[in-house]
Amino acid sequence: MATKLFVGNLSFNATTADLEALFGQAGAVSSATIISDKFSGQSRGFGFVEMDNHQEAQAAIERFNGSDFQGRALTVNEARPRPERSGGGRSSSGGYGGGTWNKPSRDFDRRW
Repeated sequence: MATKLFVGNLSFNATTADLEALFGQAGAVSSATIISDKFSGQSRGFGFVEMDNHQEAQAAIERFNGSDFQGRALTVNEARPRPERSGGGRSSSGGYGGGTWNKPSRDFDRRW
């Protein structure tokens, strides 16, 4: 099973190809991704690398954690599983009591 690594403190100019080439020095890389802001498209300064072999992934952590890459000291460790999202926010009725969004309550009409 592939091991997923978190790579933090990336330069904002780093590309996915740069990340794949760097970690390719430690072993077989199955995927590399740099996370970008969904509005601006700019890198958020971190990414993930999946490596096929667990021993190679551990070697990459030891080799690259704290090492300089494009002028920045990388943070590399095994990625933690993403926490479950609760869905939170609004209730099924919209969270405002009546289940309608655009219709003001009768009390609101009486005040004006």
